[in-house]
Amino acid sequence: MSPVIDLSAARAETPGCLDRVFLDSAGSSLPTTRVLETVVGHLRREAEVGGYRAAAEREAELAAVPESVGRLLGCDPDLVALTDSATRAWDLFVTALPWSAGDRVLVCGTEYASNAIALLQRARLDGCVVEIVPNDDRGLVDLAALEAVLDERVRLVSLVHVPTNSGQVAPVREVVELAHRAGALVLLDACQSVGQLAVDVEELGVDALSATGRKWLRAPRGTGFLHVRREVLEALEPASADLRGASWTGSHDYELAPGARRFELWEYDVAARLGLKVAVDQLLDLGVADVEAAVRSRADDLRRGLDDLERVTVRDVGPDLSGIVSFTVDGLRAEEVRDRLADQRVTVTVSGAASTRLDMAERGLEAVVRASPHYFVSPGDVQRAVEAVAGLA
Repeated sequence: MSPVIDLSAARAETPGCLDRVFLDSAGSSLPTTRVLETVVGHLRREAEVGGYRAAAEREAELAAVPESVGRLLGCDPDLVALTDSATRAWDLFVTALPWSAGDRVLVCGTEYASNAIALLQRARLDGCVVEIVPNDDRGLVDLAALEAVLDERVRLVSLVHVPTNSGQVAPVREVVELAHRAGALVLLDACQSVGQLAVDVEELGVDALSATGRKWLRAPRGTGFLHVRREVLEALEPASADLRGASWTGSHDYELAPGARRFELWEYDVAARLGLKVAVDQLLDLGVADVEAAVRSRADDLRRGLDDLERVTVRDVGPDLSGIVSFTVDGLRAEEVRDRLADQRVTVTVSGAASTRLDMAERGLEAVVRASPHYFVSPGDVQRAVEAVAGLA
């Protein structure tokens, strides 16, 4: 069945896609005109009346941002903390856990660099042990290997929903069931899935989820959020709380804010947060399932087109592939491919080994070209991208 997204309308509100083939929504997508107008309009208002008054005028909309995100994720709004990035959200959860020497942390083969560094830092500072669960022959986390190493000492399993260097979709529910059976928590990095795939935290069963606004959600940079399951939340204390996340109740006492708000900070980019709400609401209005269908359709077409080219190798692995399309061109560095495509007004990016070291080392890759078509990309754009790559090869 063909996706039902109104492509003409989507492109009309995305001027940046009209004079180029934009294939980098996995990096930082193009905001809609409504997002842009919201952000710029609020900055202008701050210049007119000052930041405090401008924010007060938008108090109701700002208070409703967690509700919009909660609708997107299928959770109550009080289980959503708004942050300035996915990394911040991820770190807030990890540093709030009560670590003890000897605690075990399991990471999977597609782990992202920022996540790995944060966990290795906890190992250095708190004495926990970081262990790697290998991939299976499909490139996914090996569920049998995971089950074999789970025990009561495993405090956390870190899982990336969609990795930065491939379109594969992780078997989240299966990982959660195994981890919970052993009493471990699961933290899901949904940075590359929220906005292109339907993500329901109740269906997935994860204990926490981190995500960003700037990628598939088409929100401004400097936005992100953290979801924490209610049964887990009340036992967590942020490593650094301020007067937003807590109240100073006595000269020597304080009380944490209820729900996930305890993870929020008082200072934030008001204009960007208003833009985040517009972006999330627009996605909800379009229909997450319809957006997912459109994204998968464009990515499938792009993979097929690239797979037909000599000297081009599509590097996506796994039985379930999303909107990220990774590939290499024989005889050309990934950076050279990116730059030569940019000369033809085709925007892609490069995912290097430093971002996802475990998986790239296992597959013997230094870098891949990453293309990520969103729903506003037309079939003609996909064809032009394939022809541009063919010209390089």
